[in-house]
Amino acid sequence: MAGLWEPEQKYRTWLEVELLACEANAKLGLIPRQALANIKKKAGFSVTRIDALEKVVKHDVIAFLTAVGETVGPDSRFIHLGLTSSDVLDTSLASLMRRAADIIIDDLNLLLKALKKKAYRHKQTVMIGRSHGIHAEPVTFGLKMAMWHEEMGRARERMLRARDVISVGKVSGAVGTFANIHPSVETHVCRKLKLRPEAVATQVVQRDRHAEFLSTLALIASSIEKFSVELRHLQRTEVLEAEEYFSEGQKGSSAMPHKRNPISAENLTGLSRVVRANALAAMENVALWHERDISHSSVERVIIPDSTILIDYMLARLTGLIDKLIVYPQNMKRNMEISRGLFHSETVMLALVAKGLRRETAYQYVQRNAMHVWKQGGDFRQRLKQDLEIMHSLSEREIDRCFDISHTLKRVDYIFKRVFERKKA
Repeated sequence: MAGLWEPEQKYRTWLEVELLACEANAKLGLIPRQALANIKKKAGFSVTRIDALEKVVKHDVIAFLTAVGETVGPDSRFIHLGLTSSDVLDTSLASLMRRAADIIIDDLNLLLKALKKKAYRHKQTVMIGRSHGIHAEPVTFGLKMAMWHEEMGRARERMLRARDVISVGKVSGAVGTFANIHPSVETHVCRKLKLRPEAVATQVVQRDRHAEFLSTLALIASSIEKFSVELRHLQRTEVLEAEEYFSEGQKGSSAMPHKRNPISAENLTGLSRVVRANALAAMENVALWHERDISHSSVERVIIPDSTILIDYMLARLTGLIDKLIVYPQNMKRNMEISRGLFHSETVMLALVAKGLRRETAYQYVQRNAMHVWKQGGDFRQRLKQDLEIMHSLSEREIDRCFDISHTLKRVDYIFKRVFERKKA
C-alpha cells in the first residue's frame, strides 16, 4: 500500500493521464501521429529534477510538466493540451484510491476467512455473555467471531461502494466546461483507467466523494477498535478467556518479566483514532470556494495516504491477531461459575409465566432470590428450590431443566446458517 503513495508512483500515474489525453487528442487530429509516437517513446521524469524545479516555480504540476518536457523535446508542446492541473491531479488520485480500495478489499477478505475459521472452531465453546460488563446469559466464543465476521462483511460492502463512488475522473478543463478540450478526451482517459467521467465538475471532482471514502475507512477503524477493546478485556488477568499470541523471546515490560500484554489490540485501538480524525478532515474539505480553492489539497496529501496505509496495516495486524489468538475454554467455564447460576434467571421467570403467573409476579419471585445470592452467596438453583412460592408452581425437575445450558444455546446452528450459509448478493 505504501508504494502507491511514493512520489515515483504518483508522477507515473500523472504521466499516464497525460499520455492518455494525448492519445485522445491525436484521434481528434490535434496532435500529429508522429508527435504522439515521439511523446510516448521519450516521456519520462526524474523525481529529483521535479523537486528541484518545484523549489523555483512553487507549483508541482508545472514542475512535473517541465521535467517531462525536457525528456520529450519540442513535441512536449502537445502535452497537457486543454487540461488544467486538477484534471491530472484528481483523475490520477481517483485511480490511486481505486487501487488502494482493491488492496483493502483483499485485506478484508483475508480477515473474513480468519474470523470464519475461528468461529467454526469455537462454535460450541461456551462463555458468559456480558451486558454493562455484568454477567448476562451464555453465548459461545464462536458466536462472537460470527458477529465480527458479519460486521466485517458489511465493511467489505461499504468498501466496494466507496471504491465505486471514488472511481470518477475529470478531464474537462479549467472550470469543468470543456471550453478548450473535447469531452471524448475525458471519456478515453477515464475508460482506460477504469473510471467514470464526473457528470458535472468544477475545476475539481467534488470532495463529498473523498469524504465518503475516508468515512468508510473510519468505520472500518471503528469496528477494529470495537474488536480490540473486547480482546483487551478478555485478556485481563481477572478474566483471561482469550489472549494474544506471545512469541518466543517476546517481552512485555522493561520492569516486570511476567507481563504478557495485549499490545496488538492496544495498538489498533490507538490507530483507529487517527483514521477517524482523518475522516473529519475529509468532511471539512467538502466546502470549497466557488469553482475551487486549494485548501483541500494539503490535507489530502496527508490523510489519504495515511488512512489507506493505516487501514491496510490494521487489517493485516488484526488478521494475524485473530488467526493466532489463544482461547481458554476452561477459564470461560470458571468465569461462568462466578455468578452461581444467576444467568438462568430469565429461563426460570419464563417457566413461571408458562405456569400462569403474571410476568411482574414471576419477575419478583426470581429477582428476590437472585438478589439474595448476589448479596449473601450460595447457589441460585438451590435457593429457588427453597422458595415455597416458586415451588408451588415448579417442581424440582422443572427447575433443573431451567439450568440446562443446552436450552440457552439451542439456536447456535440457526445463527451460523444465517451468517455463513445464506446466499450473498
